Amino acid sequence: MITVWGGQTSRSLRVVWLLEEMGVAYRIRQVDMLAAEKDPAWLAVNPGDFLPAIQDGEVTMVESVAIMEYLMGRYGPTPLQPAPGDPAFPAYQQFLHMGEAGLATLVMVPLVSGFIAPEAERDNWGARWARECVERRLMLVRRQLATAPYMAGDRFTAADISVSYALRLAANHAGFTLTDAEQTYLTRTTSRDAYHRAYARSHEGVGA
Repeated sequence: MITVWGGQTSRSLRVVWLLEEMGVAYRIRQVDMLAAEKDPAWLAVNPGDFLPAIQDGEVTMVESVAIMEYLMGRYGPTPLQPAPGDPAFPAYQQFLHMGEAGLATLVMVPLVSGFIAPEAERDNWGARWARECVERRLMLVRRQLATAPYMAGDRFTAADISVSYALRLAANHAGFTLTDAEQTYLTRTTSRDAYHRAYARSHEGVGA
């Protein structure tokens, strides 16, 4: 069975959400990223100490979008991943990766600055630059939502899992204000049964 190493607010939610959409069995091992002493079993999986990671038999992988692509390739085919010849494929590929590389990664700069930096250093040049970069990339999300309900067009795909996570991270933890279109989009994607199951599973054992 696939083991997902994760935490309740981490990018592991993307992986668990995908597995729920696909109906693939898995288990979760919670990782306390704030623990003073790290679990040696966790560090053996990912000595870089960042989430998420999976173990699937002899396979160990990190990086949420790479894991998603692996799972769809290994356990697909799935409608969550348009075929290369599908007209939806270019938009799907773009937003699948933009959700992390263009959005969530940059969101982490003002997020971490706001929570960890000394008070006088929170509104720093790097955080402002990252925030501006995110806003520019959100213009592409908004343009897409002006013409289609999902990132790849008329149907939900893994690109929506990727982007939805980034939008929630930005709005809930980094002080970004979403437009009505983005909020409606998030309501649409996170109303799915698989999302609710993934959210519940990702919080299992937390605080127990």
